[in-house]
Amino acid sequence: MPNTRTANAARLEFAPDSLVQSNLSGAAFTGDWLWVAGDEACGLDRLRLLAPVGSEVLRFGEVRDFPLSDLLDLPGTAEEEADLEGMAVTDGFLWVVGSHGLKRKNTKPDREHADNAKRLSKVALDGNRRLLARLPIEPDAKGEPCLVRQAQDGRRALRLKGDAQTNLLTRALADDPHLGPYMSIPGKDNGFDIEGLAVDGSRLLLGLRGPVLRGWSALLEIAVETHGEQLRLAPLDDSGTLIRKHFLQLDGLGVRDLHFSGDDLYILAGPTMVLNGDIRVFKWPSARPLLAANREPVRFESALIESVHLPHGRGINRAEAICALPPALSGGKARWLVLYDAPGADRKEGEHTVFGDLLRHD
Repeated sequence: MPNTRTANAARLEFAPDSLVQSNLSGAAFTGDWLWVAGDEACGLDRLRLLAPVGSEVLRFGEVRDFPLSDLLDLPGTAEEEADLEGMAVTDGFLWVVGSHGLKRKNTKPDREHADNAKRLSKVALDGNRRLLARLPIEPDAKGEPCLVRQAQDGRRALRLKGDAQTNLLTRALADDPHLGPYMSIPGKDNGFDIEGLAVDGSRLLLGLRGPVLRGWSALLEIAVETHGEQLRLAPLDDSGTLIRKHFLQLDGLGVRDLHFSGDDLYILAGPTMVLNGDIRVFKWPSARPLLAANREPVRFESALIESVHLPHGRGINRAEAICALPPALSGGKARWLVLYDAPGADRKEGEHTVFGDLLRHD
């Protein structure tokens, strides 16, 4: 288990016009290259490993943007945020998932009470939030990994079939007895909100920040397959099951990110609503073979191991992304990079540089 944190050990240098800036919500590596997502953009950024500065362990910069509109036919407009929350790299693809959740307007301190009451009553759905896609990674002429619409070997950028209102996943959950009632509730109100993604072959795990039901957090297990120009849900077994639900005991916290390490699944967890509360890392031992052998449509898992508590502030420094460092960057030891949404002044340098933490074994 990761049990030691090195604070501000990783420097990420963005540019003034970068798609992603400081509110980081997803991360994944391909070799020396770090891919990051932000919850206020409709695209991804790629950063190169650079020589570290001073006592810092890792430094990334020379950012390049990859707008999703260049890679996919989006359900919404190119200007609408995708609220990307989960990322994973496997088999030459970068997988991404949006929150899929509704959003509620917030109040503003300079508005009248009546105006704020109207704002707080407004619920909306950006057309790109309900996005689940895989994007081919292919080296360019300089050997640098790039996201492409179609790779030379035939791999294509595809998304789960749907439109600006629904997709195959939300339709399948509409009548679900546990999650269906929460599909019309904004994510930050303990409504439906995807924030974690882990991929194992054709099987995907989607971690839900909300809803948390009587203290039980949920993972959705699905499989996808290519169908024409889009992805569709594939049966998980001979009986045609399209979604399996795994309820986890995370002490009332919701899932913020997921990451496989060998057979184990690591879970970054934090408050489901807008709270300044605990952010922790849990380990589900031997989750990979257990999930492969499981045939139960709904199961409960409480044998999780809790490790490190991560810092948080009042409205700042919310850990949102965790991913393993490649062995070449970690000295052959098991280390994880943790990135933060709403970084505070202690995690920023100027307007376009932010810092993440490293977790490691002692």
